[in-house]
Amino acid sequence: MSDQRTIVHLDLDSFFVSVERLKHPQLQGKPVLVGSDSDRGVVASCSYEARAFGVRSAMPMRTAKRLCPEAIILRGDSGAYMKKSDEVTEIIRARVPLFEKTSVDEFYVDLSGMERFFGALKLASELRQYISKETGLPNSFGLSINKTVSKVATNTAKPNGQREVERGTEKPFLAPMSIEAIPGVGEKTAHLLRSMGVAKIHTLQELPVELMQRLLGEHGPVLWRKANGIDNSPVTPWHERKSISTERTFERDTIDLAKLRGLLTAMAENLAFQLRKGQKLTSCIAVKIRYADMNTHTRQQRIGYTAADHLILPVVHELFRALYDRRQRIRLVGIRFSHLVGGGHQMDAFTDTEEAMNLYQAMDKMRKRFGDRVVMRATGLEAKSIGRMDNPFDGQAPVLLANRRS
Repeated sequence: MSDQRTIVHLDLDSFFVSVERLKHPQLQGKPVLVGSDSDRGVVASCSYEARAFGVRSAMPMRTAKRLCPEAIILRGDSGAYMKKSDEVTEIIRARVPLFEKTSVDEFYVDLSGMERFFGALKLASELRQYISKETGLPNSFGLSINKTVSKVATNTAKPNGQREVERGTEKPFLAPMSIEAIPGVGEKTAHLLRSMGVAKIHTLQELPVELMQRLLGEHGPVLWRKANGIDNSPVTPWHERKSISTERTFERDTIDLAKLRGLLTAMAENLAFQLRKGQKLTSCIAVKIRYADMNTHTRQQRIGYTAADHLILPVVHELFRALYDRRQRIRLVGIRFSHLVGGGHQMDAFTDTEEAMNLYQAMDKMRKRFGDRVVMRATGLEAKSIGRMDNPFDGQAPVLLANRRS
């Protein structure tokens, strides 16, 4: 039963900024922005001093600079952020029986049953303090019977705080908050609800669930349950996935460069889409070629963390050019993305412009609805089906893509 669970949501406060302040203590107390320092860039993370001026994560950098002209803008250091994230992950792994890592700076911990022996609030408090002591990173947590209420509680406890929502008080705890406080309520949903006079969660709690179904489809009842403090979603055990790959064996060995380049484009686009769908980034790309005589050659290159097609594709094609011997026919080509991390567009914001991020979000929305080949580059149109995965990052065994013949 969900009301017998004890779930902690833990968040590393202004994570990127906090890591930068460990390296540069003089940044303490100052408004700091991390992201692409251009008018077309976006804010990946901002300090609470910057938030006091109205700056928010994912905001266009030009807007942030206008709101807070004195802000210190840093490009970002993804390697340092991942190192610190790994440190926190290992601390949590060593101290709790079940946890889920949902991004580079966010975790859920299931302490169900442990409160009878140790006290869940005491355990969570000690974990928060230990993380702060060992890593130097401020962090906050919320504790309740489910993920939704705990996440909302964390947001009310920030920065560097904690909050417990006692069992049975979930609904009144949520009631006075704005509807945007509910995880999963985006700008469009909020606008629709506000146009109906629903601005606070208590109003949403009183709406018939059937009306929510008619308004928002299957998402409506889910949102209604969250507003009423009901969330049965489990804490999914976290398993780090090291790589994602795909390869194709041709029915006939080929030297058709147009065909090869088109297939590589389609394969890379598909893998990049799987990364974005799983909120992952890669920092190492490898291309493999197997010739007709069965000799196999692989070359890889390290890159900055990304899941963006326009940054990945040039690397894939350059690796292929470096590998390819024009005198031999090719039997198989493959691509592998490795050194994967969580964080999604949160870390892609170091290099992406606002326009690029919006474009990928629009394309991925269409792919999720109509299939992963509904939107693709013209060079990849000739490639046959390249396989698909529901979610290669959910801890389940992935669908095997190797050696699909084309």
